[in-house]
Amino acid sequence: MQIPTPHITAKEGDFAKTVLMPGDPLRAKFIAETYLDNPALVSQVRSMLAYTGTYKGKPVSIMGSGMGVPSMGIYSYELFNFYDVDNIVRIGSAGAISLDLDLGDIIMGIGACNDSNYPAIYGRPPGTYAPIASYSLMQKATASAEKLGIRLVAGNILTTDVFYTDDDLTNAKAWQRLGVLAVEMEAAALYANAALAGKNGLCLCTISDTLFTGKAMSAEARQTSFTQMMELALGML
Repeated sequence: MQIPTPHITAKEGDFAKTVLMPGDPLRAKFIAETYLDNPALVSQVRSMLAYTGTYKGKPVSIMGSGMGVPSMGIYSYELFNFYDVDNIVRIGSAGAISLDLDLGDIIMGIGACNDSNYPAIYGRPPGTYAPIASYSLMQKATASAEKLGIRLVAGNILTTDVFYTDDDLTNAKAWQRLGVLAVEMEAAALYANAALAGKNGLCLCTISDTLFTGKAMSAEARQTSFTQMMELALGML
């Protein structure tokens, strides 16, 4: 497929080799306008805003992924395979499953358990594919967190296709017993696409709600207050 694609109108060379992807396109706008020098809007199809600029002299792009595996699957696939992006770091929100996590904590998904059929459709292995993060990006994230003095909790996360379910806490307790930290909706697709393209994917999330205590951030806070995670990701460049 030639560029532009049906979902991204950027031209060849408009994206940097590293793309940071919040789920919310307005969060992408906030990051670009707050942290980047000379940010340029390179795509806005379906209001999925994408910017490219520099951070401390290093090129970087910021683009929304939308919500869920299908949306992340489309955008990350096109970035890796058509725009020659090498690294995608998801910087999103997650709901805490572990009782050791609280609002504002930052986690790094080493692997992405999932209830999605996406990895099986793409990989078609004779078994169950386990989507995992890029080790090189995990090293960079760990180094950035240490440099900034940010607590980063690493472990397994859960990617789910379902936001509302009657069995929410029952399911969460089962994952909790296996040591899963939190639940989100995009990482498994990113990791699978990165593996197939021979590229690098990583999911960083800020805890925005806790499943067992009922604590939750407002929509406005989710859009603008994840600054530690943003700075940690930018510090990976």
